This record gives sequence, C-alpha cells and structure tokens, in this order.
Amino acid sequence: MCGRYATTRSSGELSALLEAYDDTGGRSTADHNVAPTKDVPVARVDSTGRRVLDLARWGLLPPWAKSPSAGARMINARAETVATSRAYARPFARHRCLVPADGWYEWARVEGRKQPYFLTPADGSVLVFAGIWSVWTGADGPLATCSVLTTAAVGELTEVHERMPLLLPPERWTPWLAPTEDPAGLLAPPSPDWLAGLEIRPVGPAVGNVRNNGPELTARVPASPGAPSAETPLF
Repeated sequence: MCGRYATTRSSGELSALLEAYDDTGGRSTADHNVAPTKDVPVARVDSTGRRVLDLARWGLLPPWAKSPSAGARMINARAETVATSRAYARPFARHRCLVPADGWYEWARVEGRKQPYFLTPADGSVLVFAGIWSVWTGADGPLATCSVLTTAAVGELTEVHERMPLLLPPERWTPWLAPTEDPAGLLAPPSPDWLAGLEIRPVGPAVGNVRNNGPELTARVPASPGAPSAETPLF
C-alpha cells in the first residue's frame, strides 16, 4: 500500500511541471509526512476542460459515506479492481488525477524490527502517482477527496512491500487525464527501465509519528546488513 508520502514542491513549481493552472489559492504547503485525511495537491481536469492544480483530501469519500472520517480507510484503490469497485469505478471512469510526490514511505521487517524506507527518484525528479478524485457533500458543503492507485510491486521493491503506487512517467500524464472509453487500458505498470531510476533509501523511525515533519525525515540512515539500500540496484 501507499500510506505515507512526501510532497514538498511549491504550487508554482508543480503547476509548471504538470502544465496546470494553479487553483490552490496559496493553500498548498510542503509536507514531508503526508498522512491519510491531509489535503494534498492534485492535477485534474475541471468542468471547462482545463487542467488545474488543486487540493483534495487524501481518502476518497463515496457518496454514501456518513462522515469525512471514512476517508482514512480509502486512501488506496487497487488497480486490479478499481474498474469494478462500487466505491471507485465511477471516479476511475470519469475523474482521474495526477498526485505529485517526492517519494513514498514503506516499512519492512529487518532483524526483528520495522525499518522505514523512502522510495524516491535518484535524480530528484518529481514522481506522479495515478489518482482518482471525487466530491463528497456533507454538512459543511462539498469536499474534494482523492485516492492513490496501487499495483503489485516489482523487482527489488518487493523486498520492501508487496504493493507500490501506480507510477506514471511523464508521457502518461496526459492520457491518464484524458477522457477514454477504455480506462482499463491505462493501468499498465511503468517499464522496468524507468523504475530502475528509483532509490530505496533507509530513513529514521521518526517518520512513523504523523506529528513529525521536516526534511530530516527523508535523510538517509545506515542500512542494516542484508537490507535493501540506496546502493542496491532495483533491476
């Protein structure tokens, strides 16, 4: 799964990278420890057909959700079932989005303890997760929410977790957002060559506390013997 990630670029930088109009209203802030139910930047197509950068609460709320707290359990949608899921099928068919990130965190058991890792492009470029979004209407009015699609992990990534976000290389950003009669054709994982640019970086345990935030959370720490590390080739 993808249950924690980092997104630290400014809305101005993200809008330029994703070729989207900045509609965040200055509300987007750097976050090294994004957790469920936080507001996160997403690029989507609005009702006029314009690509916009906006904020959405992480954890998609279906129309029948009774409260926003239900979103904490719906941060990920499995690529294998997203097209048929009662909660996710309609957003997947009509409301796909790009979720920019610096990288994501996973925990693996190493020598009897949980070791957190930050999975990030070695060259410092932006990652984009395949996402879906929806608007839920509650007592306080409409609320934009989103989920990140996940797929089976591959290569060395399986040593950290069996799942990974569905990552979109730049050439797949526009097709992901564009209307299509066959959205299931968009779900292929990226190529091994592209994934080889990812770094598996061991980080400190402080990221496990959602109250902690700051660039130190993504700093590399010494890896335990035999554990995946930044020096381990992914393929």
